[in-house]
Amino acid sequence: MDLFILLCKKELNIEVKKEFRFHPIRKWRFDYAVPDKKIAIEVEGGVWTYGRHNRASGFIKDMEKYNTAAEMGWRVLRFTPDDLLKTNTLNTLRNAIKQS
Repeated sequence: MDLFILLCKKELNIEVKKEFRFHPIRKWRFDYAVPDKKIAIEVEGGVWTYGRHNRASGFIKDMEKYNTAAEMGWRVLRFTPDDLLKTNTLNTLRNAIKQS
């Protein structure tokens, strides 16, 4: 089982889906999602290593994905892998859920 999913269940009492496909046509997936609240959690890897999300083509594709998600009513929260299991991340997710 995924540690982030377990942590969300234990600390926030919510069901989080991993690799959630949110678009009916495109093959886009969120790293994690709370579908009934339309909250997505994206883990942005390669921040310090000029990874896919930092290169021009990857950055532009991510913008298209995130903008389309917003048009569909999703809120996208973005974190680094190092931040995923931190208290601040859980608090951010908790606050987003309260606002939905």
